[in-house]
Amino acid sequence: MKKSFQLLAGLFLMATAVMTACSSGNDGVLRYVDPKIGTGGHGHVFVGANVPFGLVQVGPTSIPQEWDWCSGYHSSDESVIGFSHTHLSGTGIGDLFDVTLMPVIGEVKYARGTHDSYDTGMWSYADRTKEIARPGYYSVPLKRYGITAEMTATARVGFHRYTFPASEEAAIVIDLQNGGCWDRATDVKMEQVSDTRIVGHRHSRGWANNQKVYFVADFSRPIDKFELVGNKMYGRVAFATKENEQIYVKVALSPVSIDGAKTNLEAELPDWNFKRTIANAEKAWAKELSKVEITTDDEAAKRTFYTALYHTMIAPSVFCDVNGDYRGADGQIHKGEGHTTYTTYSLWDTYRAAMSLLSILQKERMTDIVNTMLNICDEQGRLPVWHLWGCETDCMVGNPGIISVADAIVKGDTGIDKERAFEAIKKTAMHPGRGNNYRIEVGYIPSDKMTQNIGHDMEYAIADGAAAYAARALGKDEDAKYFEQRSHSYRNYFDPERKFIRGRLSDGSWREPFDPYHSSHNNDDYCEGNAWQYTWLAPQDIKGLQECFGGKEQMIQKLDSLFTVSSVVTGENASADISGLIGQYAHGNEPSHHIIYMYSILGQPHKAADKVREVLTTLYFDAEEGLSGNEDVGQMSAWYIMSSMGFYEAEPASGRYWFGSPLFNDVKINLPDGTFHIVADNNSAENKYIQRVWLNGEPYDKGWISHSDIKAGGELKFEMGSTPNLWYQE
Repeated sequence: MKKSFQLLAGLFLMATAVMTACSSGNDGVLRYVDPKIGTGGHGHVFVGANVPFGLVQVGPTSIPQEWDWCSGYHSSDESVIGFSHTHLSGTGIGDLFDVTLMPVIGEVKYARGTHDSYDTGMWSYADRTKEIARPGYYSVPLKRYGITAEMTATARVGFHRYTFPASEEAAIVIDLQNGGCWDRATDVKMEQVSDTRIVGHRHSRGWANNQKVYFVADFSRPIDKFELVGNKMYGRVAFATKENEQIYVKVALSPVSIDGAKTNLEAELPDWNFKRTIANAEKAWAKELSKVEITTDDEAAKRTFYTALYHTMIAPSVFCDVNGDYRGADGQIHKGEGHTTYTTYSLWDTYRAAMSLLSILQKERMTDIVNTMLNICDEQGRLPVWHLWGCETDCMVGNPGIISVADAIVKGDTGIDKERAFEAIKKTAMHPGRGNNYRIEVGYIPSDKMTQNIGHDMEYAIADGAAAYAARALGKDEDAKYFEQRSHSYRNYFDPERKFIRGRLSDGSWREPFDPYHSSHNNDDYCEGNAWQYTWLAPQDIKGLQECFGGKEQMIQKLDSLFTVSSVVTGENASADISGLIGQYAHGNEPSHHIIYMYSILGQPHKAADKVREVLTTLYFDAEEGLSGNEDVGQMSAWYIMSSMGFYEAEPASGRYWFGSPLFNDVKINLPDGTFHIVADNNSAENKYIQRVWLNGEPYDKGWISHSDIKAGGELKFEMGSTPNLWYQE
């Protein structure tokens, strides 16, 4: 049932042509977005219809419940079990896929099915040659039934249009059984309450261990017959249809109640104007995507850039009703507090660039995101790690929630209570769970006490560094000293003889044997990495790491070798997340994302420029396999956006962005109070080195720019050249 790579490539080009031809042209920037980029390889991106940061992501779900189908869609598989209203994008674990609609003809087996036969379920193959995927709209014909499925969305409502053949046995099946990968339904209910309306709920347990979704589904014509089938997990909504008859369905979701879903439907989609809803969705996307304007003659780079920007705006996603009510981390319903509540916090990934990008482009939304995190802290006793639909998954390591809250304090977010925010940081930093008790008691997490101890400890240390930045911004000197000192805990793992970060036991001895190339996924000292990658995971303490190496020259020499050693990762169960390799630099996973910018911090910006350009032009491209690893809820794309503009916040929560090498000649960031204009004169593939910098017409002698300077607007001008150059004082 799998296609060859050559055939896939052909289908991709045909689908791209169809997508371009069918675009409504709401705004010119939309034609550069191709949601299919990242659907191959291990990109795991969502394909379907949504609006920026919406609660609803409505799109196709396929049969496989495997790693590469975490979003429900992969370019290698054309099966469709239905069109679900919630999806993740770019994650390494699958969940959601709630309230799935599948149009059918005739009697079917009510099951997910298997690829060997249509008799195993109600699934169909999709005709990918006629598939259309663009921001706010998705369409595909279903080969088995001769039905064309189309969909668009508002923030909380999925809007479907199904074009049927003539049949006395047409139906739209509501599937509440099949969720995403690890998800299993625990309690479902649906009932017909009028001749056009079905209401119900789906409770499930998976990655999110107590997810609750409520829905209202309105049909555009009276239902001929409704019956519960398949263990009452499915509802068959039957019709007799004429040739090419179109049936519309509006499905509103709520994390709170059926009444909440009703209110959401009435507020966001009171009519049946499908075309206008598409136009509104496209308008919403055009507004957000137009916040950055790039100038380049490279059409492929435009597609890569704007698709990346699109991917950074799928989540965090709205998690409240239109009146502000939401389900809290304590399982209770909370009234709205004057701000929008969000979910889908992939913080171990996104604190590194995606949250920084939001702090620039989405000032008001970022305030709501941080205030949501503070509410989560009140409700569960600590800031979120990886929060999904009101549930703490505790996925990944460290305290990444601290970093985003600290970043907001440092950047002067006026919409948050900074004292409350810092108390949440302290409360979380002193929480003894997940191995942090060892750091509090003995200074580091011994390798014989828990797996992934280095991964946890080094991420905790980064969070402590962020806490120190926040404390200084608030004038809390004693707190700053405490957290800065604790941010050095990683030094316990540095072996001065081998020059690597490696496992250390409770008695102070090194774990043996030691192979810096070795990885054992979820079963070693690291987290989705090895000693080569983790040796550099101290962006909060570059000077301290330099001292560990014995000096700057020794550190640079070792850093150079990272990019030139063998890319072989040893171990029978090596982590598949170690991808996008240049030597042992692994761009396909987040722990490496700051490393290139260490060259700029160490006074060798030309080496940063070399590697930034290499990554931008070889590990990102406009094809289905155009990502070198999981999209990770916008982080992979955010690295591209930030780096292509010429800078990156390599030191988390520092409020300063180190320069690399701008990819585009001209970038305009449209801010609420003006424009920040980035100009790169004499820029080209050869002229990739910064020669001089000007800020607002004045010579600029730093290797970084502050968040406050970007926020203020103005012009940042680079003079580019072909000769390596150091223009700033270290």
